[in-house]
Amino acid sequence: MTAPTADGRPLLAQAVERCCAAEGSAPITREDAEVVARLLKAVADPVRLQILGVVRCSPQQEVCACDLPAPLGLAQPTVSHHLKVLVDAGLLTRERRGQWAWFTLVPERLALVRRALEV
Repeated sequence: MTAPTADGRPLLAQAVERCCAAEGSAPITREDAEVVARLLKAVADPVRLQILGVVRCSPQQEVCACDLPAPLGLAQPTVSHHLKVLVDAGLLTRERRGQWAWFTLVPERLALVRRALEV
């Protein structure tokens, strides 16, 4: 996740705003493009998109890590790697319950992905 800037808003949110500025405005800066690209890289993987879909479609919009390997057809270590990438990008939160980790979506971050992709 990106740290807040002087005005208290996360750097990523500001970069997406500048990226998606009004028609006729200046193009996105290299620095802003790099910030937005880091977020987009997290979702630019089929397994990660599947994970986000599974979490989004679950009744409570949360999923235990133990429930993901079977539907994804992957080993637990591989699933854990992808979950870490999504958590590090701020797209999922992780909560430890006993020996398992539960993951939930972060709607604000998903909204940033959607906004960054609007053309």
